[in-house]
Amino acid sequence: MSANLNLTQLQTFLWVTSLRSFRKAAEKLNTTQPAISSRIAKLEETLGVRLFERDTGFIRLTAKGLELLPYAEKLLRTSEDIKDRISNMDALSGILRLGVSETIVHTWLPQFISGLHHKYPDVEVEIVVDATINLRNELTERSLDFAFLMGPVSEFHIENYDLMDFKIIWAASPDLAIPRDRSVTLAELAEHPILTYARNTRPYAELSRQIRKETEQPARIFPSSSLAAILRMTLDGIGVATLPKQMIKEELESGQLQEIKCDWSPPALKFTASFPTEPYNPITEKIVGHALEITREYQESHIL
Repeated sequence: MSANLNLTQLQTFLWVTSLRSFRKAAEKLNTTQPAISSRIAKLEETLGVRLFERDTGFIRLTAKGLELLPYAEKLLRTSEDIKDRISNMDALSGILRLGVSETIVHTWLPQFISGLHHKYPDVEVEIVVDATINLRNELTERSLDFAFLMGPVSEFHIENYDLMDFKIIWAASPDLAIPRDRSVTLAELAEHPILTYARNTRPYAELSRQIRKETEQPARIFPSSSLAAILRMTLDGIGVATLPKQMIKEELESGQLQEIKCDWSPPALKFTASFPTEPYNPITEKIVGHALEITREYQESHIL
């Protein structure tokens, strides 16, 4: 070997391996493609072997690259373990690209971000708010480092931690005069416009399937990708909505909305903190602990 191994080069090697692209690795590491190529070239020079086979638009590991892979992962983990034990953990830094379902945005995300900034002030967070189906795709493509979504994500390279379940209820403005002294039927609710989650979501699919079973007349279902828009329309008396109870706690307590008892209620939404396990990213393993801590605090302060 002509030089010592460089941890930055090893990290670059892992990202190129994972993303199978020098360009994507450059975007991920916030640098240029020539810089990525230079790091890999220097690492290959140090080891005296070729690590990648390069074809037009296609990259794959050589036999020596495959041999290096577990050692590179172990070296980076050992490096982070040393930092954790010897140095100040508050020194954690880097960019975290975080995907978030809107249900989380309207509940405990502000508490999570505030605590994260206080605990790790040098971690820069880029937030992407989107539907779970899109967040899943971005996770598997490794465009996201981390996501809070309706999970779990059933991919072998994605790790999932249970966060919390959100109870979904029927809610409406008192102006609609829906009976509160008894449980109404789904057919009765379907006499009003129904405001719910977007078409490409599990809550929408479950609701439409149940309505087809229980109602004779076509229901007026108005799906939306924005929970904020659903809430606004519900407050305005446009229809009856399915919403997370935690999200509308204040509106229920103030009487702006009322919870409607129905003979069918949407299943609770199960949320997970999910992230790719490859390549090794020390930030995500710290962040999941913070997320679980905030979840416990949120549940204790929002007992319904």
